Amino acid sequence: MTTKFTPDHEYIRVEGSTGIVGITPFAQEALGDIVFVELPAVGKVLKKGDEAAVVESVKAASEIYAPVSGTVTAINEELTVNPGLINADPEAGGWIYKIAIADAADLDGLLDSDAYAELTL
Repeated sequence: MTTKFTPDHEYIRVEGSTGIVGITPFAQEALGDIVFVELPAVGKVLKKGDEAAVVESVKAASEIYAPVSGTVTAINEELTVNPGLINADPEAGGWIYKIAIADAADLDGLLDSDAYAELTL
């Protein structure tokens, strides 16, 4: 299992050919209390960089972009009733959607944890 990051503060945790996507702890802290999440539709085909979801907080709305191309295979339905899960546990219970990765080469352009940590200093 590998986790990669985007400069826009999304993470993708790779398990085989599936990616689990959410926002990083840095992003959720910057947004503040999350009050609503607009989830993508299961089956939606995304290209790397497409808007996949929207997270709304008391401060602002923020688009969540697809870190890789692929098809949405699952969404975290719990977020529809408890969007604060993203604040409480962004990298586990607060994941947003799962994607079937169309091209593993898309992962090559993403940041590893060290490079992401430098970005957030």
